[in-house]
Amino acid sequence: MTSATEPADFELLERWRAGDREAGNALFARHFRPLFRFFRTKVADPIAEDLTQVSFLACVDGRDKFRNASSFRTYLFAIARNQLFLHFRKRGRQDAVVAFETVSMVDLGAGPSTLVAAQAEQRLLLRALRRIPVDFQIAIELYYWEGVSTSGIATVLGIPEGTVRSRLTRARDHLAKQMRALAETPALAESTVADFERWAQSLREAYD
Repeated sequence: MTSATEPADFELLERWRAGDREAGNALFARHFRPLFRFFRTKVADPIAEDLTQVSFLACVDGRDKFRNASSFRTYLFAIARNQLFLHFRKRGRQDAVVAFETVSMVDLGAGPSTLVAAQAEQRLLLRALRRIPVDFQIAIELYYWEGVSTSGIATVLGIPEGTVRSRLTRARDHLAKQMRALAETPALAESTVADFERWAQSLREAYD
């Protein structure tokens, strides 16, 4: 959150594009944590760090593509999703299809998360997140972790805003199904599903 005396995000971006490196550093410091968190639930930490850096640099060239973005964070997450797509596209065969609306991180061959979650519910939720379609995972994380609006999520995913709420409902359903399949006990699955928002928030805090 910026104060009334601090430059707005897009103002910093324009100054950075004009050659002001300090503006770029300020923008990076302001948004590093949520962007790194976006990648860290999907790829190993060294790759997450690289993709975070690449996404910030892509902001300089990509502003005109996201003129309708309601906020810099929306713009940044849209770029991050594109960079994640390019990462997996480069890793696969030239004719391979990377369809984030149908494949999961596990399907794409992403390695296990380096996060050591303290609670069994957190570990279960993280494993389940990585087994639902990537765009479902992104929608869940942006909505419940980052507080991105449905219009913002629509921009990030490139879908109509009216589709976002049904997408979130489907994502929750997929997530619950995965948690029930992966849980060591039915009680663990039900406690995580029943108190999903609390466990989702606690997992987010573990990534800070």
